Amino acid sequence: MSYAIPPAPIPAVPVAGSADSFPVRRIYCVGRNYAAHAREMGSDPERDPPFFFCKPADAIMPAPQGITADVAYPPQTANYHHEVELVVAIGKRGRNISAEAANEHVWGYAVGFDMTRRDLQFALRDKGRPWELGKAFDQSAPISPIVPVGRSGHPTSGRVWLSVNGTLKQEGDIGDLIWSVAETISHLSRYFELFPGDLIFTGTPEGVGAVVKGDLVSGGIEGLGELSIRIV
Repeated sequence: MSYAIPPAPIPAVPVAGSADSFPVRRIYCVGRNYAAHAREMGSDPERDPPFFFCKPADAIMPAPQGITADVAYPPQTANYHHEVELVVAIGKRGRNISAEAANEHVWGYAVGFDMTRRDLQFALRDKGRPWELGKAFDQSAPISPIVPVGRSGHPTSGRVWLSVNGTLKQEGDIGDLIWSVAETISHLSRYFELFPGDLIFTGTPEGVGAVVKGDLVSGGIEGLGELSIRIV
């Protein structure tokens, strides 16, 4: 096939313990999937159906295990926030997937940061407008290497945490998700056909807050490794 311009490279994430990379097709994110975080954002943590927003695939910022990745402080914000999340990598195509069959579609898991221009997000939210300017910007999705299911299993509990300059800011357990991974996959697949290469950021626990240039942001999930970035 001949292209009018050179095609962009395919965004990809390293696979833990392998020389392979996982190509990224789409990034879906779940909003307010921990009750305490919903409350700190001023929302009712009732178990309403989950809602989603998207980031572009090239928002991915891979950070190899043990290496701190430089992430640029984004323009047009004065309130740039961290959010640590369990990330699910989809490896099998599906639509209208049942919760009971959802694990069959998971290729692996990773640690991710849903970086957010909070001032823009809130300004847009309050006007009833889409969140893209607050969520879907360059380097807004740092991610650790993906751990294949064969190594991780399907974790239903485990500590999730984030620190800034060595001070603990976020701490929770993935077992506290309002909507489990299986339920999230099932619900999302009613609206989108899921394909190999899709990533799902599953939501963040309480304690989100601002970071500034020079900050070292580290986070992890029990059994899945750690992620470290420097804001530059």
